[in-house]
Amino acid sequence: MAQATLSIDLDAISANWRALDRLSAAGVQTAAVVKADAYGLGAARVGRALAEAGARRFFVAMTEEGAALRQSLGPGPQINVLGGHMAGDADMIRDLDLTPMLNSLQQVTRHFESLSGHPFGIQLDSGMNRLGIEPAEWQAIAPIVLAAKPEMLMSHLACADEADHAMNPLQLANFHAMTDGLGIPRSLAATGGILLGPAYHFDLTRPGIGLYGGRPFAGQSVLRLSLPVIQTRRVEPGETVGYACAWTATRPSVVATVAAGYADGLPRSLSGRTPLWDGEQPVPMIGRVSMDLITADVTDLAEVPRSLDILCPAQGVDDLADIAGTIGYEILTALGPRYARRYSGGQA
Repeated sequence: MAQATLSIDLDAISANWRALDRLSAAGVQTAAVVKADAYGLGAARVGRALAEAGARRFFVAMTEEGAALRQSLGPGPQINVLGGHMAGDADMIRDLDLTPMLNSLQQVTRHFESLSGHPFGIQLDSGMNRLGIEPAEWQAIAPIVLAAKPEMLMSHLACADEADHAMNPLQLANFHAMTDGLGIPRSLAATGGILLGPAYHFDLTRPGIGLYGGRPFAGQSVLRLSLPVIQTRRVEPGETVGYACAWTATRPSVVATVAAGYADGLPRSLSGRTPLWDGEQPVPMIGRVSMDLITADVTDLAEVPRSLDILCPAQGVDDLADIAGTIGYEILTALGPRYARRYSGGQA
């Protein structure tokens, strides 16, 4: 079979959620962010495993994601939509019991006019200047909004992955100034915010990347990406491999060609810079990452394996991201649809 296999450990994802839950201050609820199809790992399966682990509130980016998640989870768990209430969303929000986090006066007006009495939350801009109602606007509309009893007030930290960044205490102070004394549950911390300590936890935390084995949380590895070897060949000294003759053999070599490439979310910038793995033994990647294929020098292996790993406990998404000059989030969410996703643990 020439299809690469992405193995997803649902028990490890659940263990990461429990560990982050233990890091949250006493009495703080721990939610789970499963937007972008659970960061590319499959929101239906991941969501069910997290619900089984104890998560009762989930965050998605858009109403359509919330609708798909509701079909998987069924009634009960609360699903918050970070993108708020967009035009045309009212039926799905009402029928599937979704809770939009309203980000602007326009969204507040739309929600109140089309779904009066339906649960909602408010996202405030504490300094990131991305989504959320700004302080002056919030001061003007807060009495009307609070009279409708929002379920939550939230904001988002811009620099939580840098513990010493001056933006963190500034946003914390701004969030306090916008929300203190209102008697509404509050949420500020995602994964990085949890690690900043209890002052950032408020009533609910929203871990995302930490569930899936990414920095800044040092959790369990949840992925193995195995690339099948589809051909091997001997290459003599002076012969080249791949596009632009990017690698030249300096000894008699055995080259394995494996099935994956940049069409599968493995960036071309990894070319010749990261090992593949046969168990615990690194195997040099050689030549360029092409659309569907990668080549590796397997000369020093006792025998050619059926597959080589590019993600495994020895090499996680952040390791690949560092080499590629990006972040683990991008590596995760780019993992392509051609992989055979195999789940273990949980309700697999």
